[in-house]
Amino acid sequence: MSRANLGKDPDEVAAMFDGVARRYDIVNDLLSLGRTKAWRRAATEIIAPVPGMKILDLAAGPGSSSEPLHKAGATVFSTDFSEGMLAQGRKSRPYLNFSKADALNLPFEAGSFDLTTISFGLRNTVDYAKALAEALRVTKLGGRIVVVEFSHPTWAPFRSLYLGYLMRALPAIARKTASNPDAYVYLAESIRAWPDQRQLAVAMEAAGWGSVTWRNLTFGVVAVHSGIKG
Repeated sequence: MSRANLGKDPDEVAAMFDGVARRYDIVNDLLSLGRTKAWRRAATEIIAPVPGMKILDLAAGPGSSSEPLHKAGATVFSTDFSEGMLAQGRKSRPYLNFSKADALNLPFEAGSFDLTTISFGLRNTVDYAKALAEALRVTKLGGRIVVVEFSHPTWAPFRSLYLGYLMRALPAIARKTASNPDAYVYLAESIRAWPDQRQLAVAMEAAGWGSVTWRNLTFGVVAVHSGIKG
């Protein structure tokens, strides 16, 4: 098994996710203390999928983020650059439309989608500013982006507890439950190094997204950022 480092070499990141694909959904639910499903419900509410809506789901993994969008009647393109994640998705959710794609070089024409979304994947790209710009390119004028990502708790006492959990408890739990526990050491490190809510909003604006807002979930453990292509 392997783990990536904060240099985020694409081949290393893909190999790491190949190694955790089989139990990815189960372990994520455990490590999030059962909050994963609530975060996805909140993101789905913000996306507001409807029949006829064309959605690009980047870093979709085995499809847990795409599933509620598909069930709402939207046409969803579920992409990932990990072959292991795609294989697991095709096995567990064969009714979804999976394809391999690099978020930094998307194989879609400009203005193809009503909405582009990425859940817990922007942090793993080697150049998230470029990923945001590529998402802008393939989104229609007036279309939206929704980014679901781990962030920084807003209440200082809770933030200290959370960071302690990330660096100590999370790797310990992963060693007992995950097929590649070292991958969750990377997870903890990458969350700590990730920009806070305001910094990510500034990066989205710099990439060309307008009217950027965010909604904190679980006291800011996760933030859902939205923007519009003007």
